Amino acid sequence: MLYTYLKALHIIFMVTWFAGLFYIVRLFIYQIEALEKPEPEKSILGNQLKLMAQRLWNIITIPGAILTVIFGVGMLWLNPSLLQSPWMHVKLTLIVLLLGYMVKCQQIYRQLQQGQTKHHSQYMRYFNEVATLLLFAIVFLAVLKHSLNWMYGTFGLLALAVLLMLGIRWYKKKRQS
Repeated sequence: MLYTYLKALHIIFMVTWFAGLFYIVRLFIYQIEALEKPEPEKSILGNQLKLMAQRLWNIITIPGAILTVIFGVGMLWLNPSLLQSPWMHVKLTLIVLLLGYMVKCQQIYRQLQQGQTKHHSQYMRYFNEVATLLLFAIVFLAVLKHSLNWMYGTFGLLALAVLLMLGIRWYKKKRQS
């Protein structure tokens, strides 16, 4: 029964973690675009977006990540045989990639909190889709486990990536017209 509770909490906090990751990068886009605006709009928007990013990152995203990992480790502790499953090795690898993505988000967050940026808003739109691809891969892997057909799964993720990139380009053209 404890395992089931840990699993439910793991899923709940995974949702909050990803919600935070999706929205923080949107805030990065808005912050970068605000830096290009004239005063006083630049300062007003910049200050508001910094506050929103700070609250999102520190109150939702980081706690969501920490609690997701804690409950996931708890599930592995209660059922260590999961570590013998090949799908779990792939899932843990994807989670390491997700944590790397979060570290990169932390770096961008710090830069933007200081009013600096090394990236253009278009770059951030593409960067935002990394979390989407990782979410799809992790969820499909966790649900399908042994029945996952790697060729179809890989093809599906590549097709999703292409569709996301085409969508971003279409939206850019729409915004510019």
